[in-house]
Amino acid sequence: MRFLLIEDNAGLAESVQARLAMDGHAVDWADTLDAAEACMDGADYDLILVDIMLPDGDGRTFIARHRARQAETPVIVLTARSAVSDRVQVLDLGADDYLTKPFDVAELVARCRAVLRRRGGTASNVIRLGNLEFDPLAATVRVDGEPRELRNRELRMLEIFISARGRLLSKGQLHDRMFSFAEDVSDNAIEVYVGRLRRKLQGATVRIETVRGVGYRMAGP
Repeated sequence: MRFLLIEDNAGLAESVQARLAMDGHAVDWADTLDAAEACMDGADYDLILVDIMLPDGDGRTFIARHRARQAETPVIVLTARSAVSDRVQVLDLGADDYLTKPFDVAELVARCRAVLRRRGGTASNVIRLGNLEFDPLAATVRVDGEPRELRNRELRMLEIFISARGRLLSKGQLHDRMFSFAEDVSDNAIEVYVGRLRRKLQGATVRIETVRGVGYRMAGP
């Protein structure tokens, strides 16, 4: 998954980036609203994390503009404001959740998972498709009950395919969802990860199909 973090505290931003990267997520960091808008122009995001007080404006303005564009990307607000009225305001503006500073990064990661589950219409961590069982929280994959060892990027690619199952995804779309602007990775890396994922899912009733010249899609039950 690809996240956008809008936060002017460099130390906090680095901690959040490092923790999310451990789970295989790509995180672009913007320290101003202008930088955030530039990121939004160049990429699609699965989740946005936004601070309220920023050097060039208010994160609530960003949320209002984001929702006015009919954008459905979930938003979690990071705020030092603890008053109930402040929390109610950001939720009414269209935020999906909020976290009051200071916070434990582990809690933020858990809230990210919860928001993404809700947006995907899933209450449980475990996703079952045919004989494939995927738990993104525990980072486990089973085929017919047999555990399969996937690395972080492979897990994230599987998560992307599952969330878009049946839909065609180009190499470019997969690249954008898996890697941040700071990562210099060629589109050929996508072929490598697709090949690895196919090998590790052998025997599953879902499969990753290649549509020549277009991209890939997950097919099956």
